Amino acid sequence: MSRISSVLFEQAKRYIPGGVNSPVRAFGAVGADPFFVASASGSRVYDVEGREYIDYVASWGPLILGHGHPEILAALEKSLRKGTSFGAPTELEIEMARLIVTAFPAMDMVRMVSSGTEAAMSAIRLARGFTGRELIAKFEGCYHGHTDSLLVKAGSGAATLGLPGSAGVPQRLAELTVTIPYNDVETFKMAMERYGDELACVILEPVAGNMGVVPPIRGFLETIRELTRRTGTLLIFDEVITGFRLTWGGWQNLAGIEPDLTCLGKIIGGGLPAAAFGGRREIMANLAPLGPVYQAGTLSGNPLALSAGLAALNCLRANGNIYESLEKKTALLCRGIGDLFDRKGIPLSINRVGSMFTPFFSGNSVQDLTTAQKSDTARFARFFREMLARGISLPPSQFEACFVSQAHSEDDLERTIDACGKALAAL
Repeated sequence: MSRISSVLFEQAKRYIPGGVNSPVRAFGAVGADPFFVASASGSRVYDVEGREYIDYVASWGPLILGHGHPEILAALEKSLRKGTSFGAPTELEIEMARLIVTAFPAMDMVRMVSSGTEAAMSAIRLARGFTGRELIAKFEGCYHGHTDSLLVKAGSGAATLGLPGSAGVPQRLAELTVTIPYNDVETFKMAMERYGDELACVILEPVAGNMGVVPPIRGFLETIRELTRRTGTLLIFDEVITGFRLTWGGWQNLAGIEPDLTCLGKIIGGGLPAAAFGGRREIMANLAPLGPVYQAGTLSGNPLALSAGLAALNCLRANGNIYESLEKKTALLCRGIGDLFDRKGIPLSINRVGSMFTPFFSGNSVQDLTTAQKSDTARFARFFREMLARGISLPPSQFEACFVSQAHSEDDLERTIDACGKALAAL
């Protein structure tokens, strides 16, 4: 960490818990202190001392076009001249809603919110209000924000009522959440036999991105859709990360599975705080002011955020080859990194879906939280620090996704692979 970043971090710790406003930014999992960013452009971020880093964090996913994309900046400047927030409807909200429901066949209606946490929280409340049921089910390793009923860990059995996963979460509230291992079809079937008629919803990331990238195994999502439909349980896809990241629309479009509700975020804000949830008209009509399920937000549909998000989405829609290009770039990068580890004889399992990937420091296939946690986190931490010293910014945790953007060039990829080789030599 630079000298100036060290001084700033000490100042931050005086006023902000842990010195950061989101825990992973503290770099605690990699045995380091964070560098402070001064600016960013394209594929690069620059710290307060002017050091340059090729960035694979991408603000945790939304910057699919890179930092400071000119069309997004132009949209923001135009919107800013008109005002920052009105607390009243704008035409931008209609434009964004129309674009989203066009991209997602499973959505008839959508409501804008300000964060992925808020989207998941609101979707679950809506599911409970629509079904009249209280229990919900989630999967181990899938993160849906820091709502109390979702900050739970598994109980003593394979499919059990949850235990509090954070101080401040009441035991009684955690017990309303059934936790199930991700990609475990048989345990899911068992959970549905036991709780199915009591479950308001099942929520999951169709491609997990918060225990590292973990794709669904064959038949997993299909079984969930079949059994939730059979029991009248709503299926919620959390596509906050995957929405517009892997294809136009979401993973559900690639999988051919229509959930009842979908949560979106990240890319639809173009780098600003924006998120949404939506689904079938008969469900969404239960939201106030039409129905009895209350949800509100002062900054929901903020014009600056929607201007940035619409600019990002319109760029993606206009560039029909972008997903194919991102796929090729990311595959090239992962292949180059994997070859280096093979030559060094260091165990590595790279999970990749489109432009998302995670290099797990493990010799075994990673398909759930248990196998992800078998990774050598100490070796990952050393690798992270060596890569950072060579100008490569990776997510500061073994259990996060890396993101490739349109702004990453072939030279960026070659420099990253070269830095990887030097980092391995130093381990």
